[in-house]
Amino acid sequence: MIIVDAKQGSPEWFKARCGLPTASRFNELITVEGKPSKQRMRYLYGLAGEKVAGTAPETYQNAAMLRGTELEAEARQLFELVHGVEVRQVGLCLEDLKAWGCSPDGLIGEDSGLEIKCPMIHTHVEYLLDGGLPADYFQQVQGAMLVTGFSHWWFMSYYPGLKPLIVDVKRDGVFINLLRNELEKFVAELDEIFGRIS
Repeated sequence: MIIVDAKQGSPEWFKARCGLPTASRFNELITVEGKPSKQRMRYLYGLAGEKVAGTAPETYQNAAMLRGTELEAEARQLFELVHGVEVRQVGLCLEDLKAWGCSPDGLIGEDSGLEIKCPMIHTHVEYLLDGGLPADYFQQVQGAMLVTGFSHWWFMSYYPGLKPLIVDVKRDGVFINLLRNELEKFVAELDEIFGRIS
């Protein structure tokens, strides 16, 4: 694993991610069942365009997304307190060939990471009642373990005034192999398209 120590959201971070498949969007590449996503081609073409342009388009952030970003540091501190650990913030993690990556909300020790979500109150209550990793983040969390090689990953949902949901997610070797195979094909297609349009 290669760590790029650029602050998340900074111009350097956007440049490092430009044209690169990353875990937060692996759901656009592969489904929870391990099949190609219906959004795959749109994601592929978007990344090819980014590679040629040398820049990623600005992403829209609504009020809820901005609120989540602001609460992330508070959630991280709570996680550190609850578990008695230090969470290391990093910009971007790349797999060894730099073909894909992830931007974790923190790394813990030598073998785990952290994904934090700060959803709206009704969504957080739903997560608390379900008690497990929400399906919407399965590919992202497993993808982060593929990138880093880690054996487990913490998922945390946080809403001020309510108890947090903290789930220790284990590595799913079967899914990770499917994801790796899909990523290898995807990156080969991305390079081919880049060659045709650049």
